[in-house]
This record gives sequence, C-alpha cells and structure tokens, in this order.
Amino acid sequence: MWYNNILETIGNTPLVRLNNITKDISATVLAKIETTNPGNSIKDRMAVKMIEDAEKRGVLKPGGTIIEGTSGNTGMGLAMAAIIKGYKCIFTTTDKQSKEKVDALRAFGAEVIVCPTNVDPEDPRSYYSVSSRLEREVPNSWKPNQYDNLANSQAHYEQTGPEIWKQTEGKITHLVVGVGTGGTISGAGKYLKEQNPNIKVWGIDTYGSVFKKYKETGILDKDEIYPYITEGIGEDFLPQNVNFDIIDLFEKVTDKDAALMTREIARKEGIFAGNSAGSAIAGLLQLKDKLKPEDVVVVIFHDHGSRYMGKMYNEDWLRERGFLKDEKLTARSILAKRSNQEVVTLDCEKTILEAINIMKTLSISQLPVTQQGMVIGKVTESNVLDSLLENPSLKSSPVKDIMTASLPFVDLNTSIDKISSMINKDVSAVLVEDEQGKIEIITQYDIIEAISG
Repeated sequence: MWYNNILETIGNTPLVRLNNITKDISATVLAKIETTNPGNSIKDRMAVKMIEDAEKRGVLKPGGTIIEGTSGNTGMGLAMAAIIKGYKCIFTTTDKQSKEKVDALRAFGAEVIVCPTNVDPEDPRSYYSVSSRLEREVPNSWKPNQYDNLANSQAHYEQTGPEIWKQTEGKITHLVVGVGTGGTISGAGKYLKEQNPNIKVWGIDTYGSVFKKYKETGILDKDEIYPYITEGIGEDFLPQNVNFDIIDLFEKVTDKDAALMTREIARKEGIFAGNSAGSAIAGLLQLKDKLKPEDVVVVIFHDHGSRYMGKMYNEDWLRERGFLKDEKLTARSILAKRSNQEVVTLDCEKTILEAINIMKTLSISQLPVTQQGMVIGKVTESNVLDSLLENPSLKSSPVKDIMTASLPFVDLNTSIDKISSMINKDVSAVLVEDEQGKIEIITQYDIIEAISG
C-alpha cells in the first residue's frame, strides 16, 4: 500500500504509556505522540482542514498566497499542504520563537517575517497585525487565522477526538492539553465529552497569559499579560477557538518548569517532544492529587524536540536564564576555584613600549586594551613582535595602532564546555565581568586547573 501524497499520512498518531516521569501519579498516563505527523506536529491536522474548508468556500483560489501569523508548526502544515496544492506562503512570527522553526518554514519555500513579541496584538508591528496588513495588500491572498477559524477546532473534533476515544477503548477520563489557539483542546474535548460527559478536560496555561483568570473570573485582565518564554501555549487575547465551556480548568506552569520538564521527557521516556509537552506534563504533576488509580489520562505531545535545539535542549541557554542547576563547571565556578588575580589592562593611548614593559615585568603574554574603562581590543606578544620587526620606530606609537579584536566576553553562567570551545589558536582567552563589575580573564590554563582541581 502507498499514499498518493504526504498529506494522506497525517493523523492516526500513536498513544504511548508514560512509565517513569509520571511515577508519582496514581493514574495511567498516555501520551498522544503528534510528532509522527509528516510536519512533526499536531498542527498538520488543522492546517489541511482550514485549507480544504477555504477551497470549498471559494475564498482560497488556485495559485493564491496563504498568509498567516504562526509560531512555526501551523506554518509547517500550511507550507506542506501549499506545496501539494500549488499555493505560495508568507508567514509572520515572533522573535521569541526558536530559530529552528523559522529555518524549517523557509526550507519549505515560505517567506517568513519576524516581528517583535512584546507588543499588543493591535500594535501595527505585531505578527497578527502584519499578517492582516499583508492579506489586504497581496493580491489573491487568504489568511487562515488559526485563532478564530473554527475549522481548526473542527479538525480535532473529526480526527483527534475520535482517535483518542478509539485508542483508549472509551476508557479515557481526563484530557490534558497545552492551550494556544484552543483548537486541539476544544475540538477533541467536545467530541470526547459527547461520548462521555464525565470526561475532564484540563488546559495548561503559562504565566503571562490570560486564559486561567478569564476561565475563573470572566475577566480579561491586561495586568496578567507579560512576556514569557514558553512556546506554543498561552495568549494575550481570547481566540474564538478556545471554548471555555469545554475546558473544566486551567493550570499555569512556569517557564522554568516547562523547559526542564521538556528535557526530562526525553531523558526518562525516550520521547523527543517540544516545549508544550513539557508544560503539559509539569501541569499534570501539579494536578496529580485530583487523580485516582483507575483514571486514564491522555496528554497531547504537540510537536518535536528538534524545533527547540537552540533553547530547551541547549544547556547554555538554560543556564543564561537561571533554569539549570550549576551541575557543570561554569565561568563563575572557574573564578571561584582559582586564586584572586588582578587583570591588568592598558589604555589605548599608552605606547607600545609601555605594553612591552608591562608584559615583561608581569610575565604575561597579552593585555586587554581599554578606552575610558571599556575593553575595546587586545595586544599580544606576537602583535608587538610582528609590528616592531616591520617598523622598529613604532615603539612610541599608541597601542591602539596595533591592537586586534577584543577577547570575547562570556556570562558568569557560561559552561566550561562553551568556554573551552571558544578558546583556540586565534582566541587565547575569554573575558568575564564578575558580580562586582570587575573584568576577569579566563585562559585555557584556568580551565585545566578547574577540571583537575
């Protein structure tokens, strides 16, 4: 048997029992692995449904351009379908989305416009506003508007919900979903509650999003809104696809807990899933006291871990945000392990002769060069030697005439692995500003001492 095109492979994703990460939960917990869709995310389902619905309504015409605001996964589904069906794509996204997502969209031939995150949806710079403007300006274009297009929810009512019901043989008691556009939780939840009204539907939200408070109070509180790191869930407005009557409760999860849990899923279950899966499992663990041993919980794993290699799966990214414990040596611990060293710098107006004398006196091979206290370059023994061999009269010239690019600066939380990879034949050391604002230098020798010590 074969498929006529890649779109026919969407759906019928596996349901997999979680065994280790959920050991403190008395219920059976099953993950719906949406990464097996051809675009590696659940958004393939609704992308094709929205296109087919638009074709039927005559709003998407042959040779047209699809324009959408997307964090990446919906764009992937739309781009894939557009290739098969002969459409062009222009996507707007936010600058908080991972580079991998943007690169993936461009790999499918889509044009991607990156917009600022920290602006209101109504702001003309927001990715919602830019996509709406482009729809008005680009001839023969159509904007799916995944947030308010109810074909989104319908896709999950027709596909995801029935699949879960069949795969659990009707035993499901709880559906747990990270909520972004609301299509998955509202569509699948509606179908499942029609089969059994006692099924609980739990939405996972993030701090900085409006969903939880709106569900509990009916108030859209602008004070709840602030930038957050978690991708794929939460919103600063109310999409029409979020059916609050279907969702029984919302649970908020911090950026840190979501990021670390994303990694734990890979390490403890061997499932390489994205950030919203981490949020969903972290939220479920927070709600574990509401579950009984006979319960059967289905958690949606929306997308693939490969979209987050530069973020949740990158230890330096986690350390920079204070999310990861200092298990490995960092710039901070290297400085703490060694004896106090005064870093000698040289003002850029000082002469080359003065640089030579300082290096001789202190037996050092390099000097950071400063201007008004700021490091702007470096001078090394080899700089000096090469310059004087070429022109001995340069001794009285300022060091700024021969200095080279500054040593790179690193953060105190930068790992020893990252620092080691930065030091090579061209970069002899790195600089770091300590907690008192003093410049420190870390050499290869310091790294070796820290490891052996």
